Amino acid sequence: MHPITPQQPHPLFNTAATRRTERQAAANLPPHTLMQRAGLAVARLARALAPHARTVWIACGPGNNGGDGLEAAMHLQRDGWRVVVTWLGHPEHAPADARQSWQRAQAAGVTWADEAPTGMTAADLCIDALLGIGVTSIATRAPDNRMLAALTALQHSPAAVLAVDLPSGLDADTGQFAAGFSPPPTAAAHLPQKAHHTLSLLTLKPGLFTASGRDAAGSVWLDDLGTSPPSESPSVWLSGPALPAPRSHASHKGSYGDVTVVGGEGLAARGLGMTGAALLAASAALHAGAGRVLVALLDEGRMALDGTQPELMFRRFDALALEELTVVCGCGGGEAVRTVLPAVLAQAARLVLDADALNALAADAALRSLVVNRSGRGLPTVLTPHPLEAARLLGLSAAEVQADRLRAAQQLAQQLHCIVVLKGSGTVIAAPGQAPAINPTGNARLATAGTGDVLAGMVGAGLAGGRATGADALRAATEAVYRHGFAADRWPAGGTLTAGALARYIANY
Repeated sequence: MHPITPQQPHPLFNTAATRRTERQAAANLPPHTLMQRAGLAVARLARALAPHARTVWIACGPGNNGGDGLEAAMHLQRDGWRVVVTWLGHPEHAPADARQSWQRAQAAGVTWADEAPTGMTAADLCIDALLGIGVTSIATRAPDNRMLAALTALQHSPAAVLAVDLPSGLDADTGQFAAGFSPPPTAAAHLPQKAHHTLSLLTLKPGLFTASGRDAAGSVWLDDLGTSPPSESPSVWLSGPALPAPRSHASHKGSYGDVTVVGGEGLAARGLGMTGAALLAASAALHAGAGRVLVALLDEGRMALDGTQPELMFRRFDALALEELTVVCGCGGGEAVRTVLPAVLAQAARLVLDADALNALAADAALRSLVVNRSGRGLPTVLTPHPLEAARLLGLSAAEVQADRLRAAQQLAQQLHCIVVLKGSGTVIAAPGQAPAINPTGNARLATAGTGDVLAGMVGAGLAGGRATGADALRAATEAVYRHGFAADRWPAGGTLTAGALARYIANY
C-alpha cells in the first residue's frame, strides 16, 4: 500500500479493465481471498489515519464493496476498536464473499446499527463501503432511502471519511457522480459524498483524478492486494514530472527555438483591447525557456515595445517566417485572428492554438481541414481548449464535455489529428491512437483570468525547445501542463496568484 503523489507517473485502469483484473486474480486464489485482503488493507489504513479514534462507523452496501467494509470491521473489532456497522445488505441476498465476511464480523462481535452512532468526534473515523465501482450497476436510479441516509450521515459527520475503492456514487471512468447521486442545482447538501481519503483497490481508476473526482477523493492510496499487475495496457496515465533536460554549456539561444505569439487584438475604436493575453503568453514562453520570443499583435502596430519585458521582440505578422517558427496563436486574438489563421495553419512549423483561434476553428470547417492536413505533413499541432471551447469544436454542450472529459479529449484529438489539452480539474492530454494522460498537479488558484494564456505560452516554449531537449510534441505538452500546475501547488502561502506573476514564477520550475 502506498499514497499516490505527483512525483511519478501511474497507470490507470477503467472499470472494465479493473473487473477483468479482479476476475483473473480471483481465479488464481482460494475463494474469499481477495475480500479478506481488501478488508485487511482497509483496516490497516484506518489504523494509520486515525490512530486515536475511539469509534469507527462503517457504512456497508449490499454488494462486494460492502463485503470489504464488513471484513475491515472484523479486523478493527478484534484490534479493540469500538466498531459500529450499518449494513444495507441481507445474508440471503448477499454475494457469497460478502456473506462470509458478514459472518466473520458477527463472530467478532461488531455492533450493528441502522444509522451512524451519535457523539463521533474529529478524531474518529467513518468508512464509506457503500458502492465502490458497483455504482455502474445502479447508475440509472437514485439511491434508496437507507442509502440516502447513510450518504447524508457520511457527509455531515465531523469525523474523517475513508472511501473504499471510490467515494460512493463517483463513476470510476469519468470522475463525475452517477445519475441520482448528483445534487440538484439548489439543494441536496448530502451529496456528492466527499472523502478525506480513498483507498483504491487492485488498480487506480481515472475518475479519481479528473472532473469531480479530485475534490471527492481527497488523498488517494493504492493497494494491489498482492496480485500481479494487470496484463493489459493502461487505459489512461497519471502524468509524472518532466524528465531532466540539462542545458549544454555549448548551447545558445537558437538551440531552444523561437516562439511567436500571434494575438492581442486592439479595439481602440470601441475602447477595448486584448493585448494582455498575448503578452502573458509571450512572458510565459520567455520564462519557460524559449530561446527568443517574438510578438505579432493584431493591434495595427500600436504597440512596439513592452517596457516591462524588453526581451520581447515585436514584429508585424506579414514579416514573420512562419515556416521556421513555433507559433502560439489565438490569445486575445478576437475576430482579427480569423484573417491570419489560414496562413498560420498552412505554414507554422509547430503550432499551439488557444482561445479565439479555437473559436474560429469551431465556426469554420475549412480551417479545421487545415488543422487535419498539418498532421499529414508532419507539423505538430496542440490545442488547449477549456470545456466550453472543446464543446464548440465537438458540437456538444460544455456539460456533455465535462460528463466524460477523457472521451471528449480523445474524440477531439482523433477528429483533428492533433494533441489536445483539455483544461480543468485533472487536465486531460490526448493524442490520436495513444492512451490519454491526466495531469495530477494544479489547484483552484489557477481559476483566474490569464492562466490559460500562460499555459499556451509554456506549451509553445516546450515545442520550440523540443529539438534540444528530445521532447516530442506530446511530451512537451504534457510536461508544460504538469509544470504549470506544479507552480500553482508551490505558490507561496497566503500569496495571491495572478497570471502575470505565474508567468514569471514558472522559471523556478
